[in-house]
Amino acid sequence: MASAIQTLDNALARRVFLHRHLLGQPPQGPGKGDDLLQLIHDLGFVQVDSVQTVARAHHMILLARRPAYRPQHLTPLLERDRSLFEHWTHDAAIVPSEFYPHWRLRFARDAQKLPARWSGWQGDDYLAELDRILAHVRAHGEVCAADLHDDPKPKGEPGWWNWHPSKTALEYLWRAGQLSIARRQGFRKQYDLPERVLPEAARLHHPTAEESIDWLNNAALDRLGFATSGEIAAFWAHVSPGEATAWCAAERAAGRLEEITLLCNDGRGRKVLARPGLLDEATALAPAPGRIRVLSPFDPALRDRNRAERLFGFVYRIEIFVPAPKRQYGYYVFPLLEGERLIGRIDMKVQRDTATLEVARLWLEHGVQPSKGRMARLEAELDRVARFAGCEAVAYAPGWLS
Repeated sequence: MASAIQTLDNALARRVFLHRHLLGQPPQGPGKGDDLLQLIHDLGFVQVDSVQTVARAHHMILLARRPAYRPQHLTPLLERDRSLFEHWTHDAAIVPSEFYPHWRLRFARDAQKLPARWSGWQGDDYLAELDRILAHVRAHGEVCAADLHDDPKPKGEPGWWNWHPSKTALEYLWRAGQLSIARRQGFRKQYDLPERVLPEAARLHHPTAEESIDWLNNAALDRLGFATSGEIAAFWAHVSPGEATAWCAAERAAGRLEEITLLCNDGRGRKVLARPGLLDEATALAPAPGRIRVLSPFDPALRDRNRAERLFGFVYRIEIFVPAPKRQYGYYVFPLLEGERLIGRIDMKVQRDTATLEVARLWLEHGVQPSKGRMARLEAELDRVARFAGCEAVAYAPGWLS
């Protein structure tokens, strides 16, 4: 007779999820060197994004877990030690170099599928540039798109959606693993050959596709705690949904996974997969500290918006591309985590000419009161964020707490 399916209640599910995303522990540690590398290893990756209303996404993600972190702490790991590299998950991300061998699966698949996908977007002119650009990099070393200035002007308006053929070729060669990002100058990518960028140990290991699929799925579940096969596939965005489904079925048959019922924030049950013993782990975990943390919109805990809504009842969308009169909140608002609860969002930005963090508006979730203690914790966090961003003061707009 089959055993009854176990149930993970919502409060414990949030606790497990936050601990797996390193938000369940006190935010402490030097935030540099081996500590920073281990943090990124345990997260799996941190997403890179160009928006800098306060600081770029990867810096905000790391700050939320290490208040002592500063952007200059990341550079040695990327450019001196080469213990981190930059490539693609669901988007551009910083990843531990020891994971690089399993990106070969992504390189091979992107090399096959991108030409068809990009043909209607960028055309095919870039394909004729590939050999020339590789030869140029071999002969001259690292390059950026601006160095290849002999391109004709692209047709239409400039922008990321309308690259020069040589820029498209650089991106294709990077996505296909034939070039690596050596460093960024400002936010501009500098490309070079992988053998000049990556550690030898990472470059010389060539796992099979089956080995990488197994590693990627295991590593995704380790970082999620519980998930559907679709969520496992989406974590790195390397493995197909079908491959993740087959892997989950095999792991269940071998007794290494079991199905449990997750209780969502609205009380509904959802079937997910977990390793045996997860419920015992959940009950043994300490509650997350009660301090307030500002999260990046691209924080790993929030990247799957639907999962955040199911677990926390928190509906979040980025409104950058929404016309200002139609925005519900603001251009780029930051979620606020207090303990094990997402309590609201805040609209703020750095005014660099006055070295001021300007807070435009705070929206608290339904039922969350602006108590004296809560507001003191929020102001302490905003002071930390301001110092991190190089600001000398925090300025609150009239009616910011309305």
